[in-house]
Amino acid sequence: MDRETGAVSKMPLKVYNSMTQQKEVLVEKVPGKVGMYVCGVTAYDLSHLGHARAAVAFDVLYRYLQHLHYEVTYVRNFTDVDDKIIRRANETGENPLSLSNRYCQEYLVDMAELQCLPPTHQPRVSDHMEQIKDMITQIINNDCAYVVDGDVFFAVEKSPNYGQLSGQRLENNRAGERVAVDSRKRNPADFALWKAAKPGEPSWDSPWGPGRPGWHIECSAMSAHYLTFKFDIHGGGIDLIFPHHENEIAQSCAACQESSVGYWMHNGHVTNNNEKMSKSLGNFFTIRQITERYHPLALRHFLISAHYRSPLNYTVLQLESSSDAVFYIYQTLEDCEVALSSFREGNVKEGTETKGGKVVRITPAAQDCIHKLQTEFETRMLDDLNTSHILTGAFQDALKFINSSLNLLKKKQPKQQQLSMFQSLVQVEAKVKEVLGILGLLPPGTYSEVLQQLKDKALKRAGLVEDDVLHLIEERATARKNKDFSRSDQIRADLTTKGIALMDLGKETIWRPCIPVEPEQEVPLVANEEQKPAATGEAPKA
Repeated sequence: MDRETGAVSKMPLKVYNSMTQQKEVLVEKVPGKVGMYVCGVTAYDLSHLGHARAAVAFDVLYRYLQHLHYEVTYVRNFTDVDDKIIRRANETGENPLSLSNRYCQEYLVDMAELQCLPPTHQPRVSDHMEQIKDMITQIINNDCAYVVDGDVFFAVEKSPNYGQLSGQRLENNRAGERVAVDSRKRNPADFALWKAAKPGEPSWDSPWGPGRPGWHIECSAMSAHYLTFKFDIHGGGIDLIFPHHENEIAQSCAACQESSVGYWMHNGHVTNNNEKMSKSLGNFFTIRQITERYHPLALRHFLISAHYRSPLNYTVLQLESSSDAVFYIYQTLEDCEVALSSFREGNVKEGTETKGGKVVRITPAAQDCIHKLQTEFETRMLDDLNTSHILTGAFQDALKFINSSLNLLKKKQPKQQQLSMFQSLVQVEAKVKEVLGILGLLPPGTYSEVLQQLKDKALKRAGLVEDDVLHLIEERATARKNKDFSRSDQIRADLTTKGIALMDLGKETIWRPCIPVEPEQEVPLVANEEQKPAATGEAPKA
């Protein structure tokens, strides 16, 4: 419910809690405030499509919570100290922290392109060593960890509820997944909180000797630092449920018995032609590989086209469909903006138009359009952020209403009806933009700019430049003039197979991107070794 106006809906926001495996009404620990921690990337390479999905999914949640007038503290970390970073740095001859810093910056560039709002805090492991060491000390003092030769291991047997999130049996914890089993452990399932320094690795002083933190402890320490041990939402990809989030719960509770997370939320895997993306199969895409050929807003549209918990299947056709969809949205809004601006030039003041002393009201059709869009949007979003059908149904009806109303606005009609139609367009347009804003799909610049960018991407996919298309349009016009309709039709058909649609508007022919009749093959998977993205773990068995 809109906490400020009481409008919108009286339904509560429900989210799926991975801990209870059911949807639950969001009840914040502090009324009106939400603390949210989302596991970020391990910064040793360019980010891939799986990273993009997690970022966009929780960005939508962040935006929607703000729309509901919650005060949100959103924390998303960077892992910049890790085995994979050290291994990559050794391969490239770089300093590990310099390498990770570079990829942190590249990630931020990708997030900005995808319209993800900056979180409240974006902590890095290297900047929070004191908090990490303090938490490890507390865990040791509570007799839940032990020291061996400068390493500190968490004693899993001290965690009676271990496995409550994932349902995994204790013996299935394969030493934290990232390292081999260490014979010095009391239990093979015990995992590292602190790792003793090795030659050539970055290290920090500690009560147990120089070293660096294990993977899991960082998130417990940073979430507690920014949100306290009790906060509302902890999110991440489904592959993090086990062992990462399971281990987070164990060590946080060991450090503070009062530790609690209200809701554990996880986004689903990205698949490639219905096959789970994995590094071993070589079927991963970096965000950059996608945005080289498709507009970032088309990629964002694609990422929210399925429910965030469902598997998301990547195909070229899906991206083409999303690109086509956003082009139609922005073209409609561009046409509307131009028409309203032109109408206002007649000294019509938006929101105060009167006729004979009467306030001009929007049409019943516009009222119905707005009501349906509002109701459908809120109903779906309040039901665990079900974005999968938001941009169909009532949203498409609103776009159709705008286009049909634009035609009516151009026709001669009584002033009262013109003003009513004008006001109707203003309010329907505002509601459409509100929905797009919450979903993060409003372009940062003008509609004309993003439309041109979408056209440029379409030309790139077609292997053409705009002059090529304009030349073919001229050739087609000549063929039609000479009644060579076979050649005219062939030109149009050839362009359509490449994703370029010709549209005849009276004596003028223009072009716009379209879904190719015969979509091209997949883009190259991995350009070179440097661009190979990180692999995620196997899906947990919930």
